[in-house]
Amino acid sequence: MPLNRDSFRVPNLRISGRVGGSDDPLRAVRAELMCELFEAGWNLYNANGDQTITLGNIQTKIRESDAFVFTPQPHLQDLFSCASVFVGYQTLDPELEGKPTALLNTNGSWDGFIGLLEHLNSMGTVRQTARDYLQLAKDPEELVKIIDHETPWSAPDEGHHADGEVPSGDIPEANDPRPDDYRYNVCVFCSASIKDETMLEEGRLLGRDLAEARLGCVSGAGRTGIMGEVVRGSAEAGGWTAGSNVPHIIQLEGLPEGLNAFWPRPDIYTRMEIMIEESDAFVIMPGGCGTVQELLALLLRKQRGNPTMKDKPIIVFDRDMGNGESFWSPLFDLLEATGDSPGVEVARKREEILPLIEKAMN
Repeated sequence: MPLNRDSFRVPNLRISGRVGGSDDPLRAVRAELMCELFEAGWNLYNANGDQTITLGNIQTKIRESDAFVFTPQPHLQDLFSCASVFVGYQTLDPELEGKPTALLNTNGSWDGFIGLLEHLNSMGTVRQTARDYLQLAKDPEELVKIIDHETPWSAPDEGHHADGEVPSGDIPEANDPRPDDYRYNVCVFCSASIKDETMLEEGRLLGRDLAEARLGCVSGAGRTGIMGEVVRGSAEAGGWTAGSNVPHIIQLEGLPEGLNAFWPRPDIYTRMEIMIEESDAFVIMPGGCGTVQELLALLLRKQRGNPTMKDKPIIVFDRDMGNGESFWSPLFDLLEATGDSPGVEVARKREEILPLIEKAMN
């Protein structure tokens, strides 16, 4: 019997993926999948593939669903939705407890996304094993078996710990205004953990660079990894720093010192919204799936003409890792496979980041 089934309610399954035209070779696979799921007793959401997922509604979609299925040939929105579910598992979102996710991988089109997460795991920015959370199915029958089981499924709890002093009770909001001589804010999306410790220094130096250029430093207000070092570098150089975070992550990790402005939010999506709204440019440093999710959110907003992204550049720091591969090369391969234009500038060295921002803003 399906997960969370009881005698009073049919469980809801959310399907992600576009429905192609009559000549779409995957149309038959999707139809077979829907028949299998319907026969298994699931109530199907988004069966026509026409719902738009945004930062404003994705937490509601997660709350309303009992399981998640992603069909082959993902586009930007599918990647964003899948990354968001994975990040929710990572951060122990209570709305995801006991809710499985399966990827229908009939043509191998999800291999790139799983490969990206495995690459990030090897870099130390993703601590969890992707396949423990996102289960691949070779055909619709196998997928139904994955999600239609009697034992409640729960994401593994590994890699979660508090670093430093963890606040308790209400988390206060700080709101020191940005100095008048600051020109604009730069939001840095990056990792809270990484194996290559030289990247921690790069984060600290980027924070310093922003402070010396009189640019506001906006971050996810994380205490650890590159994220914590960016805040530290800016604060130590006398810069203005701001950020947003959510209660359950703060309880796990704590807050960095030196925040001039802090905007607490109830979930990671409203957290991203305030960071986007309060920023004028974005830097994507080496990061984990949360950083991938944040980049995809930016790209989706640009693609849809959202005014919060008008004239705001995105700079990806794609550092050479010294092994013939750059940090974000699997991400760029994945984006190329979707057929969507990335719409970003690429910096190979930290010193190239601010000139690219200045060029775009002038």
